Amino acid sequence: MSQTQQVRHEDSIETQDPHNEDTKKTKSRRPANTAFRQQRLKAWQPILTPKTVLPLFFIVGILFAPIGGLLIWASSQVQELAIDYTDCFTKSPPTTANRDVNKTDSLDPMPSSRVTSHFKTALNGGQHPKWGHATENYSYSSQVSLNTNVCVLQFDIPNDIHPPILFYYRLTNFYQNHRRYVKSIDTDQLKGDAKSASAINSGDCDPLQLDPDTHLPYYPCGLIANSLFNDTYDNFTALTQNDNGKATPYNLTQKGIAWSSEADLYGKTKYTAKEVAVPPNWRNRYPKDGYTDERGIPDLHTDEAFQVWMRTAGLPTFSKLAARNDHDVLKTGTYRIKIWENFEVSQYGGTKSILISTRTVMGGKNPFLGIAYVVVGGICILLGALFTATHLIKPRKLGDHTYLTWNNDQPSTATATGRSVRPGDSA
Repeated sequence: MSQTQQVRHEDSIETQDPHNEDTKKTKSRRPANTAFRQQRLKAWQPILTPKTVLPLFFIVGILFAPIGGLLIWASSQVQELAIDYTDCFTKSPPTTANRDVNKTDSLDPMPSSRVTSHFKTALNGGQHPKWGHATENYSYSSQVSLNTNVCVLQFDIPNDIHPPILFYYRLTNFYQNHRRYVKSIDTDQLKGDAKSASAINSGDCDPLQLDPDTHLPYYPCGLIANSLFNDTYDNFTALTQNDNGKATPYNLTQKGIAWSSEADLYGKTKYTAKEVAVPPNWRNRYPKDGYTDERGIPDLHTDEAFQVWMRTAGLPTFSKLAARNDHDVLKTGTYRIKIWENFEVSQYGGTKSILISTRTVMGGKNPFLGIAYVVVGGICILLGALFTATHLIKPRKLGDHTYLTWNNDQPSTATATGRSVRPGDSA
C-alpha cells in the first residue's frame, strides 16, 4: 500500500503544540568575520575620541563662516534696480510716450512698494521712478503694425555703472515647472524636422498640437512656446541733451543673452509657410494670413529670446535675461524706457517687472548661499563649544567594544562601564 501523507494546517491546534515542533538545527548568528570586526573596532576606538572629534566642529565653523562672509560681501557689490510695471495702463496717468526731452510728459511717481534698488550711491532726495501710459502703433515687421499699449518708465541712476549691464524681465506666480507644461514640447520639431500633422497630434505637444480650423500643426507647438513672453522693450533714453540737442540713447542688444550651447537645440525649420499654423498667442505678430512666404517662418536657431524662454524655470518667481550691454558705461542721470505691453499677467494673478543689474564673479545678487554658510559655520562653532564644555565638566566614559562582537551564542564576560547592574541581570 502506498503511504498516506498527513496534511497539517498552519492554524490548527496541532501546529501550536510544542511537542509537535520539528527538530531543526539553529544557525549561528555570529558572522564569520567576528575577529576581524573586533580588530577594526579596536583600531577606530582611539581615533574617534572627544579630543579628535571636537576640533572638527571648530574647523568646519572657522572655514564656513569666512566663506559665507565673502559670498555676502560679493552679493552686496551687485547694483540693481527692479520696477514692477504690472497694470501700468490702468493705474498710471496718460502720457504722450514721447522721448523728446524738450516736451514735458505727465508722469506720476510710482508707489514705493513697486520699486527696489541697491546702488553704491543713494538716490538723490529719495526719488522713486515715475510712470505713465499711452497707445501707439508698433511695427513688428515691415508688413505688420498694431496699435499697442505702451508703458513709459522714468528712473534715476545715481552713479556710473560699469558694464556688463544686464536687463531682465521678472515674472511672479508663473509655474513653468508644472509637469504638463514642461512636457508640452516637441524637440524634433524645434530642431527643424518637418513632422506631419498626425505625428504632432500623437506627440507630446498636448493640448496645442493642431490648429482646430486648418488642422495644420502649430509651429512651434506646445504650451511653452505658445506662452512666450512678448512684451517689447526699447533702449534706455537719457533725459540729457547731446551736442546735437537730442536725447542720448543707451543701446541694448539681444545678442548673447542665451547660452552658447542652446543654439544646438534649435534648427532652421524644413516646413514651408503653408504647412504650419501660428500658435494662438503669436497671432499679434502674424495677423490675418499667419505665416507667409514674404514674412517667412521664425528662425528659432537664431532667436535667442525664444531660447531663453524655453529654458523653463524651477520656481514660480523667476528672472530671464532680455537684453544686455557689455561695452558702455551706464552713466549717472535720468533715463526713460518704453515698454510695448502684450503679455497679460492679471489672468493668473501674477506680476511683471524689469530688472537692471550688474554681476560679480559669484553671479548676480543672491545672499542666500552666503547666509547659509555663515549659519552652518556658526552652528558648528556653537556645538563644538557646547560639547567641549560638556566633556570637560562631566566626561563620558567610552563604551566597551567587547559588547559589539555580535557573539550571541555565548554570554559576554565583559563588565558594564556605562550603567549599574539591573535586577535580574546575570552577574
